[in-house]
Amino acid sequence: MVARTFLVRHDDSTFTVDYDTDDGFEVFQFQLFSLTSIPPDEQKIVGEDNDRIVSDDSDLAAVSEKLQLVSITSEEARKPEKQEETTSSTTGAGNFDAGTSVMSDEELARMLQAEEEALLLQQYVAGDNRAHFEEKVRPHISKVLLYEDPVRQEAARKTVPLDNLEEKALVSLAKEGNFKPSKVEEDHAFLLQLLFWFKRSFSWVNAPPCDGCGNETTAQGRGDALPSEIQYGATIVELYRCNSCSRVTRFPRYNDPLKLVETRTGRCGEWANCFTLYCRAFGYESRLVLDFTDHVWTECYSEALGRWMHLDPGEAIYDRPLLYEKGWGKKLNYVIAIAKDGVYDVTKRYTRKWNEVLSRRAITTESSVVSVLTSITKECRRNCTSQVLSILEERDNIEREALERDLRSTDDAPISLPGRQSGDKQWRIARSEFGTDSLSSSSCTVRICSDEHVTKIYNAFSSILHKFVEDSLTASKGVEVLKILRATVVDLKKLPYKKRRASLKPNSVVGTSLVHQLLPSFKELLNALSLKSERDSNGILSVCLAGDPVQTALALPVALHALDELISDLSKCDNFSKGSLSFPLLRLNRICSGAVLASGEELPFGIATAAFDGTRMSKWEEPNGAKGCWIMYKLSANMQELVAYELMSANDAPERDPMDWVVEGSNDGGLRWHVLDERRSEMFDKRFRRKTYNVKSTGFLSNMFRFRFLAVRDVKSTSRLQVGSIDLYAKQN
Repeated sequence: MVARTFLVRHDDSTFTVDYDTDDGFEVFQFQLFSLTSIPPDEQKIVGEDNDRIVSDDSDLAAVSEKLQLVSITSEEARKPEKQEETTSSTTGAGNFDAGTSVMSDEELARMLQAEEEALLLQQYVAGDNRAHFEEKVRPHISKVLLYEDPVRQEAARKTVPLDNLEEKALVSLAKEGNFKPSKVEEDHAFLLQLLFWFKRSFSWVNAPPCDGCGNETTAQGRGDALPSEIQYGATIVELYRCNSCSRVTRFPRYNDPLKLVETRTGRCGEWANCFTLYCRAFGYESRLVLDFTDHVWTECYSEALGRWMHLDPGEAIYDRPLLYEKGWGKKLNYVIAIAKDGVYDVTKRYTRKWNEVLSRRAITTESSVVSVLTSITKECRRNCTSQVLSILEERDNIEREALERDLRSTDDAPISLPGRQSGDKQWRIARSEFGTDSLSSSSCTVRICSDEHVTKIYNAFSSILHKFVEDSLTASKGVEVLKILRATVVDLKKLPYKKRRASLKPNSVVGTSLVHQLLPSFKELLNALSLKSERDSNGILSVCLAGDPVQTALALPVALHALDELISDLSKCDNFSKGSLSFPLLRLNRICSGAVLASGEELPFGIATAAFDGTRMSKWEEPNGAKGCWIMYKLSANMQELVAYELMSANDAPERDPMDWVVEGSNDGGLRWHVLDERRSEMFDKRFRRKTYNVKSTGFLSNMFRFRFLAVRDVKSTSRLQVGSIDLYAKQN
């Protein structure tokens, strides 16, 4: 540990920053974010003495104590117009300088030298089998042209729960604070939901179950394809004998995506083939990507990113092109993207070891590879108009430049990529594609919590419970009222998100008159859910949308889980009275809308803000947090005194539950920390167990809080920590 004090100049101000080098560079960036409001990914930190850029690779124990902080966004805005034009024309995918970490000059020189040597060696190693290379690529052209068939596209669209995926896409954007997304943003989010849905709806086949009794089968080799199988491109048919009844089951390897939409089974070839059809069916520019080392996946052009994006439907992983080399340990050679308008060598997108890859590209020379692909691409484009050709050629040039930059990028350095998850374990081990089981990041971005609706829902129960006391309802009758509200929420969740309407249905305990009597107390909760109540001519009460349906979609799961907990808590109240209306039955003054940073997170579903979204459907997961990790929360407004907090266990794996932790507060944006609470040997006795803690050290106003988790429940059996939710409660004014 080295304690440093830095003098950081930004604009006309100078900040004193105390820093412990053991905390890591991202903590230092978060401290600067707290002081200057410049997000870490927009920070450029330079030593004033030598103009050297300070980065994650720098030794903060040795750099100059005088630093200058510049906002990359502001710096870009100040560049001359001519330079801006040059930047936009060469990066293609957006602000490369701001968003991409590149290797040092020394590293680049070593890489270029190794590449030059590999190219020289390849001239002697590579064969002259141009025809064989072409034979591996050309047959896939007819396959991708099937994706353009309107009949096949319509068959694919009919199987998709469109409304459900649209809702999930919009909710995912809303969780990031984007309630008014552009069409481009919405399309990007929908594509990701399409990927996740496809993963859930398509089945992987190791060995098909017996057609007769459904029991396990054993491979028996191959058989001749039947005419009905050949009709859908199944030139290969695998045979399996039942281990119980000895019946032979056929597994045709269909190549026609129309048939795959029906069967919804297969291995990576079928998965990628069918998913690429789905992408085209919804209008995305798409490619089938062929890896000569025996894998297939999809690429789609993302208007939101301004570039091609990798999607692997079998793994449900997107935009992680180093998955195969870094996660699976593949020794790549040729990766060819095949589309209706051409074929492309995209190998450089999927490697950071180009010189090693070159040594394995032995089918034919590099010039022959370029020649073959260029020739096929010209054939694919022979009927294109000059305007379309111009657009395609410009995109080709942009992509070539991007592929060269990808080789020099270090953006994925903090990302831990998983081994292969699809397929039988022994099969994956035999293919040397078995690795870790998670996609995670040890260098997290600062995320903003879009959770004001959670606080509003918690606060809304106050008027309902006060009305129960005012009208002298017993706890048991109050529980029945809450069950009516819960049933209404469940009914609303089942409906299309743009057409939600459900009745408030009385039951045998709570009659219509009592529901009408209590209705005014429901108003605050309905407002929090962007709902309103209506009464028809027959006196039947219903609840319907009152505003943005996305707000309702975001809030309904929170309300459902909050009602479950309130019903449980109220049912345990022996003497329900005004004195019962206190914490934790009432969870008032919950802190919200802050910024969050963590020591690590699971991507894409176990991110840090998942701990603050108010639902049981998510969790924050730290893949390397079993022996120690942290999560920090920066307030969006004034100082607050933390008086209580709640932690909830996640959905599974009790060995990952936090057991020992320290809660700290800071009144200077994270420069110095004050211990607020400390717990040891805490146990969560079941899943989704919410535990409430009153802060032991009160009276300290903070603008930032930090949980330092020291150990999990069973540190010997896991490397992970997970938390279902964290709720922070401030002192009421």
